[in-house]
Amino acid sequence: MSSSVRVFVTGFRHSIRGLCDALAQQPEVELLGVAASVAEAAGTLATGDVDVVVHSTVPGARPQHEVAEVRELTRAPIVLLTEGGDPTLFEEALDADVADVVVLPQPPDRLAFTIRRAARSAARDARVADQGRARIATVFSPKGGTGKTVISSNLASSAAKHFGARTLLLDLDLQFGDAAIMLGLEPEQTLHDLATAPGKLDAGKFGGYLTRHAASGLDVLAAPLRPEDGERVTHDKVERLIEVARDIYDLILVDTSPSFHGPMLSALDTTDVLLLVSTPEVPTLKNVRLGIETLRRLSFTDERMKLVLNRADAAAGLRKAEVEGALGMRVSYALPNSADVPAAVNEGTPLTLSLPNSPFALAVQDLSRSLIDLDKRGATGDDALADQSSRSGLVGTVRGLAGSFLPARADKSVPSAAEGPA
Repeated sequence: MSSSVRVFVTGFRHSIRGLCDALAQQPEVELLGVAASVAEAAGTLATGDVDVVVHSTVPGARPQHEVAEVRELTRAPIVLLTEGGDPTLFEEALDADVADVVVLPQPPDRLAFTIRRAARSAARDARVADQGRARIATVFSPKGGTGKTVISSNLASSAAKHFGARTLLLDLDLQFGDAAIMLGLEPEQTLHDLATAPGKLDAGKFGGYLTRHAASGLDVLAAPLRPEDGERVTHDKVERLIEVARDIYDLILVDTSPSFHGPMLSALDTTDVLLLVSTPEVPTLKNVRLGIETLRRLSFTDERMKLVLNRADAAAGLRKAEVEGALGMRVSYALPNSADVPAAVNEGTPLTLSLPNSPFALAVQDLSRSLIDLDKRGATGDDALADQSSRSGLVGTVRGLAGSFLPARADKSVPSAAEGPA
């Protein structure tokens, strides 16, 4: 943007002639021209030389169609001039991607201030976009009890605290999300409040629904407090909030429920890496195998999936090689079993903060580091995918697990003493 904000006025009519003449005399404002209709301004707007479009609308008119016409020609911010303070018009204008609404009459210096503010905001957004968008990692398991939320909350707090990444933890377990509890937080605003709020979501508005985790600097967008409130969170709302958040953060960790639903699928569409959590037990491997096959049917590529084996060294668990053979996928990350995890959960403090040098915390730190450095390592990280020949059918896999693994390990039927909540 140049030192002067280049402005073009559309919807020009006689009643705003004096205002336009005075606007041209304001400091740091260069009035490029005026036109009675958007079509007449097409040649100028399409050049990319306009910093702000001021569009004047007649009383009673609705802005969506006219704004859409401008948007076909330029991405410059739009300031809408209107007579009368119709509340419906304000909401419709914001929904229609208008930067600001000015109700006439207003002095020219006030209009100039609004124009300059819109231009600065657009320039700031452009700088943020140039710096790159957040990496999105979704933590998912089709089986409850695998430690999925323990992992996502520890990953997020580790990325924020130990690596200084601007991090958001988004809890998409819409009925029974526990991410806030894992962090000892009592959120005043939740995903339900964001999804049901009127008007268009932007970065400023988004911040009002977050809860800050002071110990790590992590931002949390908590799940709805009541299961029925989760029904109000639609896939289009999730798409929009991720779009807004991606320009604010370095890393977005998405915690999910053990099922495929509309909002979760919206998150998957934007996911850079899917951390597929499993534990080394037969029922869990059966569900994880089903989840992998479902993801493939959804055209989610193997290159974007990373298998995380939690409680990898549990006494009653299957060996890593057996897990890889059953799932047809290489284990990318192995997290050790830890008796400290349940205590940390009950205290509402991630183990990566309370015991940062414990084996579990160090393994999580390595995983969070890999997510932050994913652009340097490539989409598949350091791990190769399993051979296609290891991908046998689901029925055969489950029979193999039940018929081969369990008898060989019947002497180790005592479950791990520290499994931790989901």
